[in-house]
Amino acid sequence: MAITEKLSQEFELGFTYTRSTGPVVGRFLTGLRDSRVLGIRGSDGRVLVPPPEYDPATAAALSDWVEVGQEGTVVSWCWVSEPRASHPLQQPFAWVMVRLDGADVPMIHCLQASSAEAVSTGGRVRVAWVAEPRGHITDIRCFVPVPGGAS
Repeated sequence: MAITEKLSQEFELGFTYTRSTGPVVGRFLTGLRDSRVLGIRGSDGRVLVPPPEYDPATAAALSDWVEVGQEGTVVSWCWVSEPRASHPLQQPFAWVMVRLDGADVPMIHCLQASSAEAVSTGGRVRVAWVAEPRGHITDIRCFVPVPGGAS
């Protein structure tokens, strides 16, 4: 005998838990909420931004916090001429690796610039904050070029 009845049940796939950011990422995000950028010093003396929970060299927990500058130098970049809906800016922009003043490793974020010609390796940029920070990486709305900054 063939079974012809099809069983079905509607359901919604979801994750019913909340993830904690932990003490290191949580402190970094709280700093962003307060319009401050925090890094952490590794065992080799380098200041890492964003801060990892564990030392990349020794795997030991890290706790030596350092506030870094809100200006920095472009280390590398890539121009996006046609942003997608999921991108942080909806006009052409650059993804940049920025080494903030006081940090030893660069972080990636977006740079609002008038054109690809306005972006350069070695160029100076600064943080542009959102109007109402919430403790997310997007509290840094983007970076913007520093007028007269060396390129």
